[in-house]
Amino acid sequence: MTARGTPSRFLQSVLQNGAGRYVCQLKRVSLMFSKKGQSSLGVREFIEDGVVDFAKKNPGIVVYVSPQSCRIPKIVAEYLNGNVREELVTNKTSQQITELIMKLSNQSGLDIIRIRKPFHTDSPSIQGQWHPFTNRPPSRDPIGPQEPG
Repeated sequence: MTARGTPSRFLQSVLQNGAGRYVCQLKRVSLMFSKKGQSSLGVREFIEDGVVDFAKKNPGIVVYVSPQSCRIPKIVAEYLNGNVREELVTNKTSQQITELIMKLSNQSGLDIIRIRKPFHTDSPSIQGQWHPFTNRPPSRDPIGPQEPG
């Protein structure tokens, strides 16, 4: 696809998140696995070893553990904006599942798409973009090679 055919948006924060205090956008994680299935071995190891540590480090995220008679283990992440993301964790290790859940907790729940510009504002300035040298006075003497003294 060409660049015009791909969806894009301006860089934005979810509800101005981070302007005051940061609010984690992930609200619920559900671990669905089989009690005896070989493909759910990594999920069971994660539940035994790492789920309590994850819950203590992230008190704003609710973790549901539901053993079911399913063949394919999966993680279902639900975000504050209503989006739901399902990740299949067939034959993954406990460490890989920990990394995946940390990745899901750091995301906003918005679809990953192309960003149009690195900055955008709803009330643009007529002065232009600010940078550290905007109000700096020009140097009086040009800097050149120093003479041996």
